[in-house]
Amino acid sequence: MTNEFAVFAGGCFWCTEAVYGEVRGVIAVTPGYTGGTTKNPTYNSVCTGTTGHAEAIRIEFDSDQLTYRDLLEIFFATHNPTTRNRQGNDVGDEYRSAIFYADAEQRQQAVQIIQELTDQKVFSNPIVTCVVPLDVFYEAENYHKDYYKKNIDQGYCQMVIAPKLKKFRETYARLLKTG
Repeated sequence: MTNEFAVFAGGCFWCTEAVYGEVRGVIAVTPGYTGGTTKNPTYNSVCTGTTGHAEAIRIEFDSDQLTYRDLLEIFFATHNPTTRNRQGNDVGDEYRSAIFYADAEQRQQAVQIIQELTDQKVFSNPIVTCVVPLDVFYEAENYHKDYYKKNIDQGYCQMVIAPKLKKFRETYARLLKTG
């Protein structure tokens, strides 16, 4: 088993954590904050839009079962990479679309898939996803971890996350964990 990490921001981290938590080869998904200037940010401080951080997830995955490219494909299929600082009703810099790369290989793959999606005109508007180096990743407060699983009946989970998961499961059945 070869463990690697990927860090993505695709809007609300409750949504992205729920999606990647179902992927075969994903060992752990940790919600958190990155890309800002404030040390040790909190959810409340990030929500003010003054820290510069994005709500993000750190994905630990087994690269013998799943590729970084697979993770990128899921990323672009499960959020809108063409809206700046917005995902649905979530608005602000903390909801931006961003790929935080750990090394030159991750950067190259991210830039490549954005170019492919652009060339194929997959989206009607230009992709605005930032591709930036990963600096410090701060883990979110404990109540954010496994938020969807713990709050499945909550309105946001039912209205926003559940439909996203349904579409994801239909599109990426080949990558789902079994059992």
